Amino acid sequence: MATYVIVGAGLAGAKAAQALREEGFDGEIVLIGAENERPYERPPLSKDYLQGRSERETIFVHAPGWYADNGVDLRLGMRATRIELDHHLVRLGNGSRQPYDKLLVATGATPRRLPGPGHYLRTAEDSETLKERLAQAGSVLVVGASWIGLETAAAARAAGCAVTVVEPEPTALNRALGPELGDVFARLHARNGVDLRFGTAAAEITETGARLSSGERLSADLVVVGIGAAPEVELARDAGLEVGQGILTDAALRTSHPDVFAAGDVAESLHPLYGRHIRVEHWANALHGGPAAARSMLGQDVVHELVPYFYTDQYDLGMEFSGDIEGYDEIVYRGDVDSLEFIAYWLRDSRVIAGMNVNTWDVVDEIQELIRSRVIVNPKELATGQS
Repeated sequence: MATYVIVGAGLAGAKAAQALREEGFDGEIVLIGAENERPYERPPLSKDYLQGRSERETIFVHAPGWYADNGVDLRLGMRATRIELDHHLVRLGNGSRQPYDKLLVATGATPRRLPGPGHYLRTAEDSETLKERLAQAGSVLVVGASWIGLETAAAARAAGCAVTVVEPEPTALNRALGPELGDVFARLHARNGVDLRFGTAAAEITETGARLSSGERLSADLVVVGIGAAPEVELARDAGLEVGQGILTDAALRTSHPDVFAAGDVAESLHPLYGRHIRVEHWANALHGGPAAARSMLGQDVVHELVPYFYTDQYDLGMEFSGDIEGYDEIVYRGDVDSLEFIAYWLRDSRVIAGMNVNTWDVVDEIQELIRSRVIVNPKELATGQS
């Protein structure tokens, strides 16, 4: 009987285990997670769950009994320490060895850190601790105008805190959206009372705030750091798998070893639509990438070509983003940007490469179809909805 091992008990790993069973795999499935919680989804941790608008049970991928009922050996609080490719073994932190026939690495990412005592938001425990501290804090300093940083800032304002955000880029989300749309989010937070400090970084975090690269010192009851995440590639690199920004895979999520696969935040996969390897940290990639990897492990013909997708909710703004803005040379707007009801399209060579719908719904399929089709569009017609 074959044994399939999944290292990483997050959304990608849990959904891979589910897909293996749904596709008829009747061998042994071992799902190894470093945390003590059963697999859960991370987006609520900086959104509804952080603000107390959803219950704890809603974050979990499966009910408590699902794993035993489906013959999945879920091992929590267990860290994989080494992969031995030649022997098809995973060594675990308790000294045991777990053999495998096929292996999926879904170890995710870990927050990039700064020296000092800042708070980070990655785990359910982090979110619960931050929720408690926001209820007690009068002032919050957020380091980084990233998605996590801005969602945390919105939650802190909802909790009644005075909030300052510091960011070395010239505006919010500059790398993710570019300066034009980054400014939309910067204005949103400014209207909601956030003190935004762009063009400066936190040089040192202390118990009472931070010293900025400009020399200014800011005091705060709580410092939250959201400066991005780094994929946990150490296991793969030490095993001899090919690694770039993440674990390199082909379009079927197969790594440089034919019996090892990677999915979720840690994978840097060849994307047929873009013709290059990309690493996508967002929820939808884990949700769909785990099952795609499972089918690939079973020998099915798999091409993982999901258009990258992300969503956020901040104050009265709800947004969905599709695509990748790299290399854009034009932005076209449909709707009213000032009233925050619009669609933005990023174009390269008159083709849509990304789109973002803000407080405008049921258009994601249309946007993604434009991205996939690579059709040349007329910007004026796109702006009026004729394209």
